[in-house]
Amino acid sequence: MERRDFIRLSAAGAAVSVIAPTLAQAAEAGKQPTPPGDVFYTKDAQGRWAGKAATHLPVIEVVKADGKATVKITTPHEVKGYEHYIVKHVLLDKDYKFLNERLFDPSKDPAAISEFSLVGYSGTVYALSLCNKHDLWLSSAEV
Repeated sequence: MERRDFIRLSAAGAAVSVIAPTLAQAAEAGKQPTPPGDVFYTKDAQGRWAGKAATHLPVIEVVKADGKATVKITTPHEVKGYEHYIVKHVLLDKDYKFLNERLFDPSKDPAAISEFSLVGYSGTVYALSLCNKHDLWLSSAEV
């Protein structure tokens, strides 16, 4: 990986690392997290990126079997090298606490697809999808 690409990936990772704890702190304080458009975008609140949800909003599939859930996150976004791609997926629990993440390398990953295993978890999960040009997108599903 070239130095410039490493710096881009590091900056994007740092951005999500700042946002996820902010959501968790709001949940712990009994407040609703920052409204969409201030920190993240959703299907219903696309803010300045209106029209981008179809390719930026993470799609969550949950498959349950034997007390274990597999959460598959797909962001149907094309990969144009480091010029335009999904940087990472982050999985949060019902209290917006970090569960797991997957960082994508556009020189190796042809699509933004990640899978996570959850044992003994039930409730809402939130998926964050970070685009290097169109910010952070949030969706949720029940496990």
